[in-house]
Parts: sequence; C-alpha cells; structure tokens
Amino acid sequence: MSDENQNSDGANLNILFVFLEDTPAKLASLTLDLSDNELPWKHSSEEFSALENICHLRDLEVQGYAPRIRRMLDETNPVLPDFDGARVAAESNYNDESRAAALEAFQKARHANVERLRSLTEEQLRRAGTLEGVGTITLNQLAEKMREHDEDHLADLRVLRAQLRR
Repeated sequence: MSDENQNSDGANLNILFVFLEDTPAKLASLTLDLSDNELPWKHSSEEFSALENICHLRDLEVQGYAPRIRRMLDETNPVLPDFDGARVAAESNYNDESRAAALEAFQKARHANVERLRSLTEEQLRRAGTLEGVGTITLNQLAEKMREHDEDHLADLRVLRAQLRR
C-alpha cells in the first residue's frame, strides 16, 4: 500500500487485503483432506461442489475482478459487466479439473489483484465504475465485495464439509 494510504483507514485496508490474500490458503485447508470422490460431490444440483467452488473463485478472479480493476483505473466510470458464475460453471467441466492447478491459478491471480490494490493511493481507490446489477462502485467497495464473496464461498465449503462428514 502506498504511503498516501496510511491514514486511519490504512489499517482497515490492510486487514481487508490480508483477508483477500489468505483466501486461497483457506480454500486449500478446507479441501486438502477431501478425496477425489468427495471433491465433485454436492448436496443438490443448485450448489457448487468443493472443486466447483475453487474453479468458480479462480475464474471470477481472472475474468471478473482483474478486468474490473484494470478498467476502473484506466477508464472514466466504465460500465462493468456482471460475471455470470452459474453460466460459466455450466459451460465448464469444473469437476474434471485439478484441485491443485485451480488453487494455484486462483492464488496467483488473487495475489496480483491484491498487490495492485495495495499499491493504489486513496484517490485511486475512490475511482468508480458502474457494475451491472449493482450500480456505481469504487475500487475500495469492489475489494469489500470480493471479501464478502469469499466469505460466502468459505461458508459454503464449511457446510459442504459437514455434509460430507455425516
């Protein structure tokens, strides 16, 4: 984070960035002991399996968050398309992918995005775009949305693990 970001909000931003950067390790921890038969299991067709959760987060990071961050920095109030995770998952074969490769790709993409956000000034973090289905959003708010989304998927994985262990 730049020196300009070290105000009273600097500590909160740092906590946010540490959380975001730790998510890949949390995913790995929650899925490490799942067998190859358990990784694709899901309670219902409307839910993601453990492996689908990982692949979804990876694809959102690469195809959703990275372009949004770049465009919000490079353009004035860009219109940012929604990321249709359900469609992408349906068009992909996530359950045949490698957990290790998906986790590694997610970790790399997340690290790059967090490092980019950390390097921004307060003024840059206030740059905005219009996110489809949400409205006007700043880079700072996008980072918060990333955290909320991560928390939702980590919670889903905890529930999924509990179901598998019954």
